[in-house]
Amino acid sequence: MKIVIGLLAGLVWGALIGLVNTLIMKKSLKKNDSNLVMAANLARMVLDLAALGLVFLLRNLLPFPYEPMLVGTAVALSIVSLVFAFRYGKRG
Repeated sequence: MKIVIGLLAGLVWGALIGLVNTLIMKKSLKKNDSNLVMAANLARMVLDLAALGLVFLLRNLLPFPYEPMLVGTAVALSIVSLVFAFRYGKRG
């Protein structure tokens, strides 16, 4: 049961960070500036790395195994990013 809780916590955490990533990309794409889009992509990568790193660094404080939370975070980040890409691609 602890594994399921860790996975769900990771999915929620990853989805939250993914939504922040989506907001960053939406704002940069509205400006229509290639340098701003590149900077936004860099910011998204740093934010993804920080989200995964935070789970790893707090592994001793978590009340469940950190591995499922790490996997859930990575999965949620990927899913939110793919959904954003497909939705944006349909509009363009």
